[in-house]
Amino acid sequence: MKKELVICIIIVGLIIITNIIAQNYTKVCVENITGKLYELEEIILSNDNNNDQIYQKIYDTDSEWHRFHNKLAFYIEHDELEKVETRISNIKGLDKKNKYDDMLPQIEECIFLLEHIRDKHAITAINIF
Repeated sequence: MKKELVICIIIVGLIIITNIIAQNYTKVCVENITGKLYELEEIILSNDNNNDQIYQKIYDTDSEWHRFHNKLAFYIEHDELEKVETRISNIKGLDKKNKYDDMLPQIEECIFLLEHIRDKHAITAINIF
C-alpha cells in the first residue's frame, strides 16, 4: 500500500512540475513574439514605412516563431499553432505587396491568438474547474 502511494505521489508531482515548466516556456514564447509584433506595429504606425526595417522585423519575428514552434508543438494543439502561423504568413505576404495598413489587423489577430494560447494553457481556477 505504501509503495503504491509513493508512486502515485511521484507521478502527480512530475505532472505538476512538467506542467509548470511548459506553462513558463509558453509564457516566454508568447511574450517574445508579441513583443516583436508590437514593435512591428509601432514601425508601421510611425508612417516612416521604411521597407527594409519592416521586412527585417517580419523576418526576425518569423524566424523566432519557427524556433519556438518546434517545441510548442509537443504540447499545444497543432490547430492553435497553425492559426498563428497563418497570420504570420499573411503578414509576410502583405509585406511583399507593400500593404502596410492591411498588416495591422493581421498583427492584432496574431497577438490575440498568442495570448489565447498562453491563457488556455495556464494553471488557473477557471481552467481546472
